[in-house]
Amino acid sequence: MADSTFDIVSKVDKMEADNAVNQARKEVEQRYDFKNVGASVEWSGEKVLLKAQTEERVKAVLEVVESKFIKRGITLRSLDEGEPYASGKEFRIEIGLKNGIDSENAKKISKIIRDEAPKSVKSQIQGDELRVSSKSRDDLQATMALLKGKDLDVALQFTNFR
Repeated sequence: MADSTFDIVSKVDKMEADNAVNQARKEVEQRYDFKNVGASVEWSGEKVLLKAQTEERVKAVLEVVESKFIKRGITLRSLDEGEPYASGKEFRIEIGLKNGIDSENAKKISKIIRDEAPKSVKSQIQGDELRVSSKSRDDLQATMALLKGKDLDVALQFTNFR
């Protein structure tokens, strides 16, 4: 019998992220507490750029953006938030989207699988994702449950379960 496998990936759905940014932009434009403070939310290349005249306002805009990402089903672990910095007369925060599992986190996940998952489960790093294989589908599902219970720095999705 062939081995069963699944892939562990970390990807952000670009359309959902775009929808979250658009919803946040609309809310910032309409809310009374953001009037006349230069608050804005926009895409700047691959990053989301938040602007406001004061540091407190730009942090409030960040909270709005985070709430919209959560409502759209995107975990905050997949956001790479910068610190507020002054740029001219305004404060800015840049938010990047994390795609792929970096080698350090891939090694951590692989070590967790090797140490704590059932013995028949094997993992191998393939670029920015991991392939996990075993003869038993039950062992693979137990491995998924194990990884969901861990507090890792990356948002994990499980794909290609065969």
